[in-house]
Amino acid sequence: MKLIRHLALLVLLGAMTTACSGCHIFTSAIGTTVTFCKFWVTTPPIPIPAYFSQQIEDTYWEEERYTKVPVLDPVEGENAPLFCLDPPSSDEIMRSLPDTAAGGLAFVAETFRNNVRIVVESIVDRVDECRFYPLVGPARLHHCHYKCTVYYDKTIRSTWPIPFTHDDESIEVMYIDHDHLIRCSGPDAP
Repeated sequence: MKLIRHLALLVLLGAMTTACSGCHIFTSAIGTTVTFCKFWVTTPPIPIPAYFSQQIEDTYWEEERYTKVPVLDPVEGENAPLFCLDPPSSDEIMRSLPDTAAGGLAFVAETFRNNVRIVVESIVDRVDECRFYPLVGPARLHHCHYKCTVYYDKTIRSTWPIPFTHDDESIEVMYIDHDHLIRCSGPDAP
């Protein structure tokens, strides 16, 4: 019972001092928000953390650059050279790495990748015969496969409760495909 009296007195004192101090930060913020919503006929602003907006931007970035299969125009000439011209970029390789460096709390458990070195090797470069693909028509599939080896120093750092730093040389190997279609003028004659 004594605790309830103390809490009630504390709430009453807080309300009296806030109302009499001339500080209207909370009421002004709420009033401005309501006026804004009435003027623009919208819902109240909803705060979104930067983490979620970054995830949305990354999703669109990857979809725009790396998840669509291009359909190229036919290559002119009977003996025109067909070879892979677009090896994976370092951005694509780093995005396709397993995300072991994500997560953790700042200053408590952090993981970093330092001294990153990337080696890209072409392992497959071949063109299939003409065939019919739905939504594309007659086309040839050009296979471009790459072996990407990433060398880096993995640093795990913590400053609380026991400060420590652990460095480890790591190697990741990934296989990235850059297959694309090349339109044919028609199926090959026998």
